[in-house]
Amino acid sequence: MVTRRNALLAGLGLLGAGQVAATPERRLSIGTTGVFLDDQLAFLDAWKGYIQARLGWPTSFVQRNSYREITELIVGERIDFAWVCSPPYVSNRSRVRLLAIPIWRGKPLYQSYVIVPKEDLQTRSILDLEGRIYAFSDPDSNSGWLVPQVELKRAGKDARVFFRKTFFTWAHRRIVEAVGSNLAQGGSIDGYVWETLHLRHPELTNRTRVAWKSAEFGFPPIIARGRIPEEDFLAFRNLLVNMPGDAEGRELLRILNLDGFTPGRDEVFDTVAANMRFVGMG
Repeated sequence: MVTRRNALLAGLGLLGAGQVAATPERRLSIGTTGVFLDDQLAFLDAWKGYIQARLGWPTSFVQRNSYREITELIVGERIDFAWVCSPPYVSNRSRVRLLAIPIWRGKPLYQSYVIVPKEDLQTRSILDLEGRIYAFSDPDSNSGWLVPQVELKRAGKDARVFFRKTFFTWAHRRIVEAVGSNLAQGGSIDGYVWETLHLRHPELTNRTRVAWKSAEFGFPPIIARGRIPEEDFLAFRNLLVNMPGDAEGRELLRILNLDGFTPGRDEVFDTVAANMRFVGMG
C-alpha cells in the first residue's frame, strides 16, 4: 500500500512511477528551546500530530533550555532538525544544513529591540542605560546578546563593565517580565517575540516600552543535521513550506504569528556572521 510518505516523495520526484518505497521504522526528532506560548506543550503536541499525519513518521520534540544544548544535539547527529538562533547556525554551517526560514510580516527577517520600563521615557538606546541592570536572553542569541554587544563595541564601550549588573533569562518572554517588573532597567529581546506577546498578552508588554529597534536580520532558522537523508530533508521542508495551503497548517501558523516558511538563502545571515566576527563570537 502506498503511504502518505510515499505519495509525498512521489510528488517531490523522489519515487518513480509505480514505485513503492519501503518505509523503515524511525522517529523524526525536532529540537526547540523555550518560546512565548502560554501552553507550549499543547502547541507542540498539535504540531507533532500535524507532521505525523502528513509524513507518516513518529515524531517527537526535544526541548532544552538553551540554544547551546540544542546545537550540541544537532551537530552531534542526535536529533534530525532544530529551530535555533542565527549565531549557532552560522557557527556550524559546515556541519548542519539550512532547512527553512520563518516568514514574518512578509519577510524572513526580524529585529532586536531594546525595551525599558514603561515609565522610562528618556532612554533612546542601550547607550542610555550605563550603570543600570540589564537583561539578556541567551549567550547564543542574536537579538538577545549579539546585537547589544555590537552596539556597545561600536560606541567604544566595554560591555563587561558598562552595566552595573547583567543576567540571562533563557527565554525572551522573561525579558519582558523582568523589565516590566523592574528587576531590570532594560533588556534586549527578539522583536518578533515582543510583537507577538503584544498581540496575545498586552498586559505584559504594556508594562514596557520599546526604546530602540535594530536593523533587520535573518529570522532564526530551522536547520537539519548534516547527514540527514535527502528524501527526509526535502519531505520536511516541503511540509513546512506548504503549511499555509491547508486549514490546520494555517491555524498552527496563526498561533505562531507567522506567515509561513521559505527555503530561504544562506546570504540572509551574512550580517549576523559579520557581527560575530566583529565581537569575536563563535
